[in-house]
Amino acid sequence: MTIKINTLEVLNQTAPYDFQAGALLLVDKPLEWTSFDVVNKIRYALCRSLGVKKIKVGHAGTLDPLATGLLLICTGKYTKKIDGLQGMPKTYTGQLKLGATTPSYDAESEETEQQSIAGIDAAALEQARQQFLGPIAQYPPMFSAVKIKGQALYKLARKGKEVERKARNIEIFDFQLTNTELPLVDFEVACSKGTYIRSLAYDFGRALDNAAYLTALRRTKIGDYSIESAWSLPALIEHIESCKQQED
Repeated sequence: MTIKINTLEVLNQTAPYDFQAGALLLVDKPLEWTSFDVVNKIRYALCRSLGVKKIKVGHAGTLDPLATGLLLICTGKYTKKIDGLQGMPKTYTGQLKLGATTPSYDAESEETEQQSIAGIDAAALEQARQQFLGPIAQYPPMFSAVKIKGQALYKLARKGKEVERKARNIEIFDFQLTNTELPLVDFEVACSKGTYIRSLAYDFGRALDNAAYLTALRRTKIGDYSIESAWSLPALIEHIESCKQQED
């Protein structure tokens, strides 16, 4: 499902826009930036360009700092559409490493639980892949923003604590292993709202009676919106600043 938005309201190099009335910005999030970093950078640039003290800016779906790719940024009255945008299916490309895991299920923390991958072959990878197609139950990682009794899991994880988490029902629409050079496995996955790709990588390792963690991730689509239509963040900021110069 795609939220109905006039194509002229999706900001690109040629379309007209009115940030305060509402614009949908497709942005390629840089590596090591948080999604909130991107929102704050755009909000600051817009306030300077428009000569206002504040403007509503929000994103429709968090990406981890070590992930890159498509962020949908809403401004002005379009922030009311965020909930609907968040519900759309998403597509990612990424890479996982077999033979080890980490507390965060990605490369943000040090490797633990090293195991031999000598017995893993193409047939085993395919059998494991098929286990993750369709509706599945998935546990969120401890290093996530999910709250239990009012506390974010990642805050507990940073204190060395681990608590019981409830499984969530998600759906994997497609999951392909696109390249294998063990211990590294490249993949592409299309999934429903609420899917943690870090948990998918971790669970994939478990399905092989082994261990795995996510080493790279890039979001390429949200609904019908594609990374090919996205601004790089520096180009978008330059464009916003140039609008002020044109008005002057």
